[in-house]
Amino acid sequence: MDAQEWKDAFGFICSVEFWRMGVLWTLSLIYSYLQLFRQTLFSIKSKTYSPRCSPSSIATKRPICIVTGATSGLGAAAACALSREGYYVVLVGRSVDLLSKIASDIKEQSGDACVKAFQVDLSSFKSIWNFKREFQHWLSDMNMHCSVQLLINNAGILATRRRVTTEGCDKIMATNYVGAFCLTKILLPLLQNSPIPSRVVNVTSFTHRNVSSMKINKETISGKCFSGSRIYPFAHVYEYSKLCLLLFSYELHRQVKLVEQSSQVSVIAVDPGAVKTNIMRELPKCISQLAFFTLRLLGLLQSSEEGVCSILDAAFAPPEISGVYFFGGNGRTLKSSPLSYNSKLAKDLWEASSDLFIELQLASGHTT
Repeated sequence: MDAQEWKDAFGFICSVEFWRMGVLWTLSLIYSYLQLFRQTLFSIKSKTYSPRCSPSSIATKRPICIVTGATSGLGAAAACALSREGYYVVLVGRSVDLLSKIASDIKEQSGDACVKAFQVDLSSFKSIWNFKREFQHWLSDMNMHCSVQLLINNAGILATRRRVTTEGCDKIMATNYVGAFCLTKILLPLLQNSPIPSRVVNVTSFTHRNVSSMKINKETISGKCFSGSRIYPFAHVYEYSKLCLLLFSYELHRQVKLVEQSSQVSVIAVDPGAVKTNIMRELPKCISQLAFFTLRLLGLLQSSEEGVCSILDAAFAPPEISGVYFFGGNGRTLKSSPLSYNSKLAKDLWEASSDLFIELQLASGHTT
């Protein structure tokens, strides 16, 4: 490392965010595994959904799965695995080159794999809306049923510097939560139109446990409430985004069932644990290497191929399973944080997010 890299690393170690990630995040992860151990040791009643259910076909055609953040890590691993299970996989990501590479890799692994890639920036409402239009045109051109069977909201970032999107949202909140909310809301009619049970899988994180309280308003959701901080609290923003995604998962489950008790759309939140991906690429290299080394030493670090197991457990759980939190692989579920089950908070989040959705829709000129 050169002098500048040492300086950056030392400055990061002296920051609050380093200790929040290094101590609180590690403790949250350990706590989650201790919960699993406690359930096993004391035979506490917990639901395990195994073996997995195979996807159903639609009039001899493959079911469609959309995976966001599919250009690397868990998204790429999930796309590969779902392709092998018989899905027509739709890759969603920002990089055209990486999308092309993943699509080629999937086709190389399986000669009969069906895959389609779309360049989408999940932090941009305009990009999401354009994707919806292009996706529906593609379905029509391919003479495929106008529906979606599986949506995996996996896209996520951990930006160490404050960035604001063209629509005025914090980049982390926009990518990790607002984008997932908008995409799901836009695609919900296609999920409901599926002739077989459909599902939304939201990839959240054990870091949500570090949020002890939350005030829901447009400033929180857009991330503008963090703009007043002299030093960008990126670890805190990341925790907020993952808690919002979890609250949204539970509220979407309630909303879907409220509208139609027999609805075939299910919603599952999943926490893959600590996985070695490139999400920490903006941290000083020696810091990310230290984090991976420590987690590996504790036996907590997984590869993308190992971490994706929880996502696949959620994707292939029985159709009637909804509103639960998968963690630890082998079809196991856990209780998420007490705050995540606050139904009033979830409802307030739903309403504030819907208001923001309408604002973004009007601002982008897309009203239909």
